[in-house]
Amino acid sequence: MKKRVIILVSGLVQGVFYRSETLHKAKELNLTGFVKNEPDGRVKIIAEGVERHLEKLIEWIKQGPTLAKVDNIEVKWDKDKREFEDFKIVY
Repeated sequence: MKKRVIILVSGLVQGVFYRSETLHKAKELNLTGFVKNEPDGRVKIIAEGVERHLEKLIEWIKQGPTLAKVDNIEVKWDKDKREFEDFKIVY
């Protein structure tokens, strides 16, 4: 079943290739949505796709790329809105 997940990641997650690695992982999992830096230092991810693929993304997000240090993630599940055509970085 397709779903949507909204994730806020806090810790050392900006300036450590978090967005580009998230983009790569999301495309690998065939997800749509976006990743962006928030002004407060967190990273926001909205992703849509098959639920088990979203769960794999969440597991990856808990670690992130090598240089990242994830302190906390907030996850909110929602129904798939089919809002996105691909996955991208929002600047």
